[in-house]
Amino acid sequence: MLQPCCVLTKQCYHLNDFIFALTIMIDLSHAENQIRCVTNFQDLVSTPFSGEINAICWNRKLTGDFSEIVEKVALSGNITEIEPGELRQLQLSEQGQLAREILLNDLDILKAHGASPSLNVINYYDRDDTYPFFPTDVYSFHVDRSPIPTNTFLCTYYGESSEILPNSQAQKKVLIPEIRDQLKKIYGTDEDFESFLSEHFFDLHYQAKPNARPISLGLGHLWRLAVDHPESQVPPCIHRAPKEKPGQLRLLLIC
Repeated sequence: MLQPCCVLTKQCYHLNDFIFALTIMIDLSHAENQIRCVTNFQDLVSTPFSGEINAICWNRKLTGDFSEIVEKVALSGNITEIEPGELRQLQLSEQGQLAREILLNDLDILKAHGASPSLNVINYYDRDDTYPFFPTDVYSFHVDRSPIPTNTFLCTYYGESSEILPNSQAQKKVLIPEIRDQLKKIYGTDEDFESFLSEHFFDLHYQAKPNARPISLGLGHLWRLAVDHPESQVPPCIHRAPKEKPGQLRLLLIC
């Protein structure tokens, strides 16, 4: 049996001219054997998903001031992508430079692995209000789908972190009778109803069961999550973006 693990997360804060680190213990004891922790990038990408395991965490203690990166980037819209060239041009303190080197290294190793990482400063994501009773934006618990074998990688360096939900603590929303009935009223017929659900991504979203315990992915840890694809041997990992705190940005790498 996979033993539960605890992940340490560290975030830097400014206090006048000083920087101090806050270390927080994240308890994964209720992760129901769904998460495996590793200590290096090679194990992160090579450890197979199997059985109940559909999330791999590279447990890291990062140094540097990632808030300075967020403060120095010129923002454009609700989501600003930071290109490596722009990152290199930022005038940073010693702690900011340490954070930059970590970001550049993470981008490089993921690209070398064949992924296409994007580093973003996030103010907020657009909300989906097409069907108010069934939003399909990233704030809803959902899984990722791909026609080819792939993984989702993500890491939050600053701000609120993403969450995952153990599969046993979630229910597919399209299987909840009241929600399914409402969707059928919108579609109007049973013919090709499942295709309608898939085309509009309704079948990717989940509702937390009563007493469910979402798991914070913490700060600085690089995660690999299982995706719904034809060759997958495990259930896809259910996750969501956090609701941002007013006035606080997030620094997120995802691919």
